[in-house]
Amino acid sequence: MINQVFNGLVQVDKDLNTKPCIAKTWEVSEDGLTYTFLLRNDVYFHDDVLFKNGKGRKVVAEDFAYSFNRLIDPKVASSGGWIFSDKVKDQNSFKALNDSTFQIQLVKPFPAFINLLTAQYCSVVPKEVVEHYGKDFRNHPVGTGPFKFKYWKEDEVLVLLKNENYFEKDSAGKSLPYLDAVKATFINDKQSAFMNFLKKELDFFYSVDGSYRDDILTKSGKMTSKYKGQFQLIKGPYLCTEYVGILVDPDKDIVKNSPLRFKKVRQAINYAIDRRKLIKYLRNSIGTPATSGFIPKGMPGFDSVKVKGYDYNPTLAAKLLAEAGFPNGKGMPEVKLSTSTTYKDLIEFIQGELNNIGMKVKVDVSPSTSLRDLMSKNEVVFFRGSWIADYPDGENYLSVFYSKNKVPFGPNYTGYFNKTFDKLFEQAYYEKDDQKRFELYHQMDNMVLEHASVVPILYDQSVVMLQNNISGYNINPLSLMILKNVDKR
Repeated sequence: MINQVFNGLVQVDKDLNTKPCIAKTWEVSEDGLTYTFLLRNDVYFHDDVLFKNGKGRKVVAEDFAYSFNRLIDPKVASSGGWIFSDKVKDQNSFKALNDSTFQIQLVKPFPAFINLLTAQYCSVVPKEVVEHYGKDFRNHPVGTGPFKFKYWKEDEVLVLLKNENYFEKDSAGKSLPYLDAVKATFINDKQSAFMNFLKKELDFFYSVDGSYRDDILTKSGKMTSKYKGQFQLIKGPYLCTEYVGILVDPDKDIVKNSPLRFKKVRQAINYAIDRRKLIKYLRNSIGTPATSGFIPKGMPGFDSVKVKGYDYNPTLAAKLLAEAGFPNGKGMPEVKLSTSTTYKDLIEFIQGELNNIGMKVKVDVSPSTSLRDLMSKNEVVFFRGSWIADYPDGENYLSVFYSKNKVPFGPNYTGYFNKTFDKLFEQAYYEKDDQKRFELYHQMDNMVLEHASVVPILYDQSVVMLQNNISGYNINPLSLMILKNVDKR
């Protein structure tokens, strides 16, 4: 809903290309440290009593300086603070050169920076409204987006109305958005929400839950004959990698006695899992087998030829286990695989696959918050995890293996430390050419795979259901809802 009410300097299209939004054009200095944006002069905040005569005022560069400073202000303690945390020095890094020219100064180059600015955290907000409402701005949001806030009863219903003064037009020159209003309902029980969708009380429904998955989808992922023609079902890549992580930091006591400290054992685990079977029978073919690295399908630069992961090969898995000194699992202590309740079926499938090569695996189920807590302290050796993209660049995934991101300050949950990897990771910051940068990403992804501290299981997919009278909804790999082009006939 944030995406309907607010805009940033730039935005993504359905293929995750970064496009102009409030910024018409931008330039990056030769050293990659200075970004200069030229703003449109026809963007206005939504009408609000706090503006002169209640009419929304024009957005100027100073508004972006204010909005971005809020992200780095410790008093605001924004959950989006990480966007700029190690990239800018202080509040002077954001400058309004004049009303239509905004500049950002970085402390080190970051080629993915323009993609990072598409995140919703980088939306522009009006100072006078934010400062008037303070923490209560959440109940009085004022942005520049295609829809403006009307009504919200938390956990029940949210209503947005068309912004009549919206600045974007379609390819035929017609003003966006097309819809007069949007109503979002919050129904915790997916099953009853789906029933509402079938009764046509909802136009849009996201994701296929386990409770009714078999009712809608065949095992091969097609719509069942029961619902053929009743509504539209769209599937597409979603930037999320489901994986099993293995802690490999040799300085940790729990690693010193674990059989998973041997690389061949970890590689055996990677070869032992039939990902295709798992996706077909447990997820009705929602998802793609993760056989091409940690960076998921749908990400710009993804290449299944250049990044070679593990295909299902139980014979090779057994051979590697024997070479590690555990023929058919003999002499190998039981290993504990930790998961949260939601993923119990998936992890039990993996347990079965590892049992087939002679490994003894015990599944340990705990609430997702306590599992995350253990992961963030490197206190669990073998665990289920997932990584969802924050922005459309492979760097976001590789940062999980960068030494400086070790826990508790970063997401290096597997304790993978490699000087060559770190060097390539830092080199990528200075590579402006996308193709050359992607080549560095492929190299790093291959290194991580070979070391096998992570077992990529699947690249997720989004599933969206729409009533037949809805048009113009484009699904994208960030699973970001974009409603300005949607029409209802």
